This record gives sequence, C-alpha cells and structure tokens, in this order.
Amino acid sequence: MAKPDPSAEGPVGGRGIGEVLQLLQAEFADVTISKIRFLEAEGLVTPARTASGYRKFSAADLDRLRYVLTAQRDQYLPLKVIKEHLGAIDRGLRPAAAGPPVAPSSLPQTPGQPVAEDFDAAGTELRLTRDELLRAAGVSSELLGELEGHGLVVASGNHYGGDAIVVAQVAAELASYGIEPRHLRAFRTAADREVGLIEQVTGPRRTEQTGELAALTVRLHTALVRSRLPRP
Repeated sequence: MAKPDPSAEGPVGGRGIGEVLQLLQAEFADVTISKIRFLEAEGLVTPARTASGYRKFSAADLDRLRYVLTAQRDQYLPLKVIKEHLGAIDRGLRPAAAGPPVAPSSLPQTPGQPVAEDFDAAGTELRLTRDELLRAAGVSSELLGELEGHGLVVASGNHYGGDAIVVAQVAAELASYGIEPRHLRAFRTAADREVGLIEQVTGPRRTEQTGELAALTVRLHTALVRSRLPRP
C-alpha cells in the first residue's frame, strides 16, 4: 500500500520536515532532521500537525528556525537565551543584528489627519517590560512612575503596550515646557470619555467601526483645540 501523502490530509498547510531541512541546509550545512526535532522538543518551534501526525512548518516556523540557527552559529548563544529572545519577538519586539530583540524607539506616525488604520497599528500590539519601555522611550524611571501614578500609563500584568512609548515620549517633551504629568490628567479623562462614547455605539469589543470612530474623535479634538488657540 502506498504511503499516504501528508500534504493532502486536511486543511493543515505548510512544508514537511524534509523540505524544511533542504531549505535550511543551503545556509546551515550541519543541520539535520534530528536537530530540527530537538529544537521542537525544546519549545523553540511548534509546527502544526496533520491528522496522521506529520509536522507541517509554516513560513513563520522556518523564520524561527533560521533565527535559532543563526544565533547559535554567529553569536554562540545557548538555547535558553535564544528562547528568551524568541519570547521577546513574540511580544512584538524586533530582532537585533546582535544581542536581544529591542523595542522601537518610536512608533510610526501618520502625517496629517489620523485615519482608522492608526488605531490598529502593529505598535499597539507590543508587550514591553518596564526596562524595555524605559529604554525605548528614553525617559527616566521617575517620570514613568509619575505617569503611572496619574493613570496616563497603565501596565497589563507585567507588560506595557506600545502606545506607552508615545505617551512617555510626549510627556517628556511637554515637561521641557513646564507641563508636568499631573497637568495631563485632563487628557486621560477626555480619552476615557471618548472611549465611553465609542463603546456606546460599538459595544465593549473592537469592531471595524472602532478605528473609524476613534479617528473622527481625534480629528474633532484637534479642530476644537486649534479653533480656540489665539490667531497669529
């Protein structure tokens, strides 16, 4: 009886371990199937499985294997450290050429009027430790503590979102004008009210309308502030 073709079983897509081995051997001549299986057993890669138990590696799995093998070959890093790096990448940090992954020093900003896509930016999916946030934002621990004390930066468990980078950086710039974190509580209150208004329309869960409504409230806020500033 012919051996079943694992690629034809069910909806699980990806490459088989043999094909992955061929792709990796072009860059890492000493890699073997046993090595790939070992890395899987250590939790550094978790390929999907077909109904018959065949491994199916996605493009992301292949990238992770390349990252692991490169870190071992070029930086002589132990698997424990590499696994920590992969965990950081999973939290949204970007790989560095050498050393652990790092958070972006700032998040992309869209010039002109904000659009709905701004509220679904990849940066908001970052999960940073306190030290990572301090390094990325370039602010002092004292300033971050004040921002937290006034509810302007809020951690979720042990991590901070990417927007905390923007809040901390803007607060630091405002501080150079003598505007302290305690003066910014009105912005937090206004944001809470805007979110409450949006949730009245969309409900507590994010929908396609959420970003559009959020962009409109920011445009309105900007126009109202601009209209009230003294004319030159």
